Amino acid sequence: MHVSCLQQNLSRALAIVGRAVATRSNLPVLQNVKIATEDGMLVLTATNLDIAITTRVGAQVETEGEITIPARLLSDFVNSLPDDRIEIKSVVEPLSVSLDCQRFSANINGTDPDEFPPIPTVDEGATIKVDPQLLKDTVTHVAFAAATEDSRPVLTGIKVEVNQSDFTFAAADGFRLAVYEGKLLEPISEAMEFIIPARALQEVGRLIGTDDTAVEFTVTPAGTHALFNIGNVEIVSQLMPGSFPNFRSLIPAEYKNRVIVQNSDFSRAVKTSSIFARDGSGILRIQIMNDEDGGKLSISSRAEEVGDNQGEIDGVVEGDVDEESRIAFNSKYLAEVLDVLGEGEVAFEMTSASSPGVVRATGKEGYTHVVMPMFVQW
Repeated sequence: MHVSCLQQNLSRALAIVGRAVATRSNLPVLQNVKIATEDGMLVLTATNLDIAITTRVGAQVETEGEITIPARLLSDFVNSLPDDRIEIKSVVEPLSVSLDCQRFSANINGTDPDEFPPIPTVDEGATIKVDPQLLKDTVTHVAFAAATEDSRPVLTGIKVEVNQSDFTFAAADGFRLAVYEGKLLEPISEAMEFIIPARALQEVGRLIGTDDTAVEFTVTPAGTHALFNIGNVEIVSQLMPGSFPNFRSLIPAEYKNRVIVQNSDFSRAVKTSSIFARDGSGILRIQIMNDEDGGKLSISSRAEEVGDNQGEIDGVVEGDVDEESRIAFNSKYLAEVLDVLGEGEVAFEMTSASSPGVVRATGKEGYTHVVMPMFVQW
């Protein structure tokens, strides 16, 4: 193999595929990146067996070939080079590559590309087209609510349901639930549903740029893999077996009280109270109030050995307010959903201290976030 390409382009491509490089594995080759030539392009691929990322770089190809070399070493070296053209040549004996850029050079030992795991092919299956910015927004608002521990593996995934022109993404970790409903760019003929690892969708979200080119993802007929096409990047992810909980049954059908507040005020009050909640089991107490001065939302926390805190923000209250219009949450879960909602108004809904609370953005139809309450002594 003998190719040359720009340092900037190669550095960017290595950063993209580096997200799929295995950090710890019994297979050393999974810590490598596969470099190959195809149709006058340089093709880089990395995989950790759960997810595979492939990207293409414009290059001048003198001689075809392929090899795998340690991803981190290659990336660190390329990032240190000046912004100029890099010459890449493979050596058969010993198997290695040489890199030259201006007055810098390096030789990196490689391994046989045949040892690199084959990337699953997704040549057929239903293809779904989604607006890229809508998909990025959906992933941002849903993926953080997926579980990070493997005690219930299915909860580390995101349930995706597609029916004609509509899609629904849902994630839950046993303490909270995030659901986002939206529209496809083109309707599909058959309804489908599957569970995809949250991490795979987070990588998709990170790779979506600012252009309006539709993101296409294809699901194999057997429901084992999904392929995402994002510009010149392809991501192949395994789909997860198992049965996802009936998340719709967790969303309260009605509420007793609802208060609409500015998210900037709500977020500030939650973060302030979280300082004391750290030493008080993370408990945040919320009370909806209504008096002659208007509606208010009280956010408080206390830790027996440290002290206590209370803040009030103005809001528009709906429903009859009484002593039961109060509820407690884990401060982390409330703070995280308010962070992703950004600027604007949010609606907080509740029924009782023992029923889930619901957070919605008033300007974002289709998004619902449910937080399970904590039982405390008031």
